[in-house]
Amino acid sequence: MGLCSHVVLLASYNQWMNAKLYTAAHRLAPQDLALNRGAFFGSILGTLNHIVVGDTIWLKRFAAHPTGFLALEPIRKLPYPERLDQILIADLAELTRRRKFLDQVISNWAQSLVEDDLSHVLHYTNSRGAVGRKLFASLVFQFFNHQTHHRGQATTLLHQAGQDIGITDRLALIPQLAD
Repeated sequence: MGLCSHVVLLASYNQWMNAKLYTAAHRLAPQDLALNRGAFFGSILGTLNHIVVGDTIWLKRFAAHPTGFLALEPIRKLPYPERLDQILIADLAELTRRRKFLDQVISNWAQSLVEDDLSHVLHYTNSRGAVGRKLFASLVFQFFNHQTHHRGQATTLLHQAGQDIGITDRLALIPQLAD
């Protein structure tokens, strides 16, 4: 299994987990979603927004890859988030639509990757203005790791609010190999 196959699997896991998170979030009242629970981004809504912000920022950076990635064209049209803690969308239904849109873009993009794309060195500027120059494959895996990290926080917050989202292990999506 090449690196691109792993990226496709991570994109599938991302989509699967986000669907589970948002299903659980929709079972809560708006005031419960917005309640400051002392997390890095305050509330469940703040945490879900941060993941959308982070994904948008990274996908906009990835769109600068010399390959051009046609699958990322819809991302180029989105405004660049102003802050990492920005509440881009306060309405859960609208945030869910944005999440599904992003997840589909991520899936399409992951499926369009070829191994040579991953060996490129990407130049980008981070949110503090510092210039980064890193191997694209490492940045792609960081992108998915960032999502997983904050989804873990969201899962904990949802659990504290009485919502169990069930199995969260990527292992559930890894294909079983024949003997």
